[in-house]
Amino acid sequence: MTTKRNIEIFTAGCAVCDNTIQAVNELACSSCEVTILDVHDKTVAQRAVELKIHSLPAVVVDGELASCCVGGGIDKATLQAAGVGQAVGE
Repeated sequence: MTTKRNIEIFTAGCAVCDNTIQAVNELACSSCEVTILDVHDKTVAQRAVELKIHSLPAVVVDGELASCCVGGGIDKATLQAAGVGQAVGE
């Protein structure tokens, strides 16, 4: 069983992306493994395409694009509903 929730933040290094990183870090708990990924890296950009990310910033929780990131910006309540800030198994 996985003991950490994998949270990936796809960014382009802009101020809006920085705000998203801050928001996710505020919500994250000790069971959250947060990774910041810069889409300027070709490997990261390819992963973003595979995840069907169409706008940045975007947050992926345990391999799934958070619903708040499908059409636009992030929403803290939606991220919490996806499991950000909750230990795995809660």
